[in-house]
Amino acid sequence: MYQPIPATTAGIDVPDLKAAETVRPRKKVAPPEPPMPSNNRYGDRLFGAASKGAALLTLGLLFAIIASLVVGAWPALSKYGLGFLTSSVWDPVKEEFGGLVMIYGTLSTSLIALVIAVPVSFGIALFLTELAPGWLRRPLGIAIELLAAVPSVVYGMWGLLVFGPILAQYVQAPLQKALGGVPVLGALVSGPPVGLGILSAGIILAIMIIPFIASVMRDVFEVTPPLLKESAYGLGSTTWEVMSKVVLPYTKAGVVGGVMLGLGRALGETMAVTFVIGNMNQLDSLSLFQAANSITSTLANEFAEAGQGLHQAALMYLGLVLFVITFVVLALSKLLLARLRRDEGKKS
Repeated sequence: MYQPIPATTAGIDVPDLKAAETVRPRKKVAPPEPPMPSNNRYGDRLFGAASKGAALLTLGLLFAIIASLVVGAWPALSKYGLGFLTSSVWDPVKEEFGGLVMIYGTLSTSLIALVIAVPVSFGIALFLTELAPGWLRRPLGIAIELLAAVPSVVYGMWGLLVFGPILAQYVQAPLQKALGGVPVLGALVSGPPVGLGILSAGIILAIMIIPFIASVMRDVFEVTPPLLKESAYGLGSTTWEVMSKVVLPYTKAGVVGGVMLGLGRALGETMAVTFVIGNMNQLDSLSLFQAANSITSTLANEFAEAGQGLHQAALMYLGLVLFVITFVVLALSKLLLARLRRDEGKKS
């Protein structure tokens, strides 16, 4: 009779499943994370709400400022419209107002300040980051930053009592003698040599904004990775080539931001400009030495004495124009930065 051969005798090993279950280690399962305490959830929600509230508060204040300016300037807006921007008449007695003189003074002094301050600030930042010895960098940087702490009234008084006479005697008078007969250049240096006017205000503004632009440029230049600069120097580049082809492309956003910061300070400066610009509502000459006026100096001189009505509305209109100018400058700087980022990597 046929007898089945056990699996063990047939050369096949059958594992003992029960023994394997007792020997094989069980896979450890990580315990579930404890739920976040309720107080942490409330803290996160409170922090998020506070952050959102701060952002909305900032926007609300911005719109409130715009609304108050529009409401205050509405009588002048309704009477003059955009013609206010092209009229040079400013006669509070006859209640005839135009803001061209103030707008021209504000833009021209700010432009002169930028033309002077940007190259000087770049040179200061270049010297502090690349050329100055180690023992001189820190004290010189602190000294430049301290210029930003000087009150604008001090700059104005210094410009009126010290810088103005020097400018009239050693700059304006010699230029008038040398360029008086030249058709175009002679008109730019005409006027009584008193040291007050658009050029004087622009130079004072340049001195005031140099610490801001130079500090920002120095900080962004120091952010450049040393490996990039050392590689350029190793290839035989000069200091100027390293700055123009390595450092500036790497830090262009910060440099533009510093320049815009200085421009915003120049556009909004009041007391220093009031001391040295001359405070005259006239636009009969394009001379840089001609006494003029700016939006901020006009507001400082006349707002306290302006009566209710069209005069005060015209001053509010000037404030609204200054707000629009600063907004346009900021928007243009953002567009410039966006274009610079878009052109990164392209061969010029």
